[in-house]
Amino acid sequence: MPVKIRLQRHGKKGKPFYWVVAADARAKRDGRYLEKIGTYNPNTNPATVDLDIDAAVKWLENGAQPTDTARTLLSYRGALLKHHLQGGVSKGALTQEDADAKFEAWLEDKGNRIQAKVDGLSKEEAKAQADAFAAEKAVNEKRVSDAKALEEEAATEAAAAVAAEEAAANPEVEEAPIAEAKEEAPVAEAKEEAPVAEEAKEETPAAEAKEEAPVAEEAKEEAKEEAADTTEEAPQA
Repeated sequence: MPVKIRLQRHGKKGKPFYWVVAADARAKRDGRYLEKIGTYNPNTNPATVDLDIDAAVKWLENGAQPTDTARTLLSYRGALLKHHLQGGVSKGALTQEDADAKFEAWLEDKGNRIQAKVDGLSKEEAKAQADAFAAEKAVNEKRVSDAKALEEEAATEAAAAVAAEEAAANPEVEEAPIAEAKEEAPVAEAKEEAPVAEEAKEETPAAEAKEEAPVAEEAKEEAKEEAADTTEEAPQA
């Protein structure tokens, strides 16, 4: 019976999750399988591959053929390397201790490279978050400054409108006293001239009357004296 090491799809739409299985090559992709030897989650960064290396090597030694994607995953986790080293042990080219030491060194180096990638991604993610925060902060500050500018502009426009209304109302109030002053000026001049004329009119007859009054009184006294003289002379005749 031909056996394949392949992926069996699980998960949900848009977020697939795969099992690494050893299955009959004639079975459907998501059908029955012989053994589940690992999982593969491509939704993480880097992708998460969990593999039972010893089970994968056992199936490889029994002639199972991996698909292209499964081969990549087996190589990523070192199953192909261990299978190759076990072939060298079986041929006598290596001892089991040498094969195990080489495999452990490779796993350590691989783990360091994966961790370095994770750290780099974490730094990039942190930097991206910091940049996004700075950009959002700049946008918020710009919004605040724009709002203040709009408020100042609105206040300036309101002050200009009030000043325009006051300027439109003040000329009428100021022109009215000027007109009244112009109208009152001749009247004031006439009032000032009128007393002078009246005084002149009043002073002229009064002065003449005062001057003529003593003359009339003198004439009356002379008439009385003449009458008295005439009366005294009458008996003697």
